[in-house]
Amino acid sequence: MKNIAVIGAGTMGNGIAHTFAQNGYNVQLIDVNETALSNAIKTISKNLDRMIQKEVITEDKKNQTLDNITTFSNIIEGVEYASLVVEAATENEALKLSIFKTLDGACPEDTILATNTSSISITKIASVTSRPNQVIGMHFMNPVPIMPLVEIINGYNTAKEVTNFIVELTKKIGKTPVITNDFPGFVANRILMPMINEAIETLQCGVSGVVEIDTIMKLGMAHPMGPLELADFIGLDVCLSILEVMYDGFKNPKYAPNPLLVNMVRAGKLGKKTGEGFYNYSTERKAIVPSTQFL
Repeated sequence: MKNIAVIGAGTMGNGIAHTFAQNGYNVQLIDVNETALSNAIKTISKNLDRMIQKEVITEDKKNQTLDNITTFSNIIEGVEYASLVVEAATENEALKLSIFKTLDGACPEDTILATNTSSISITKIASVTSRPNQVIGMHFMNPVPIMPLVEIINGYNTAKEVTNFIVELTKKIGKTPVITNDFPGFVANRILMPMINEAIETLQCGVSGVVEIDTIMKLGMAHPMGPLELADFIGLDVCLSILEVMYDGFKNPKYAPNPLLVNMVRAGKLGKKTGEGFYNYSTERKAIVPSTQFL
């Protein structure tokens, strides 16, 4: 397996492309938006520069990594010779189903189709293809080049040989694979998102402020990042989408998104990527958004 296509040039997609390319694979990075592709290469180059500064890699390794990445704005052209496709598009079910229908018709018969979804059913995604046994979840963690975990999710029909292959491939790129089964939220987000949702509930109820809630979880629970800052980092729209998938899948009110989260997403306050969420990122010094705004 030498040719790996990555669909989506956003934060997760460029991180996945970076990781495979740094480990010697030829990567076809695909996005319909040319600007997104250009920005992705700039981001990868910048992240490689940071690794050089930390003496993790050499300048030659940076150049080799960038040489291993080719960009495409056309999916069909980009996946023509791919042995593996990793889809990392927006966490939108309709979009992912559409992409997998296209991939099924465009990829070679033996191509494995993986999705980086953090919550959407692998079985449902696989159902729109003629190769459900070759569809699997590869849920990378953000930031991809740094975080060691890859959550490997089996769909109902995923072949054992495919799972074993992806597990070994994950190890080859320096990551730790952990296998889970196909239930809403899988393991990572089934546990993480209710915690974030409860932190938002705690804020809305006026128990404490943004910085206080995050500080308690960092200092008291040894979390590297507080839940509200983490929500900003993930994207409040992504958090909302995952909670909605779990609520719809389990029909359990404990997964119902907090109204504050819903309203913030409606208002376009999506976290770090829009410059404002529970924190304000518009200035060099991160300013805390007053918690009274939410009460």
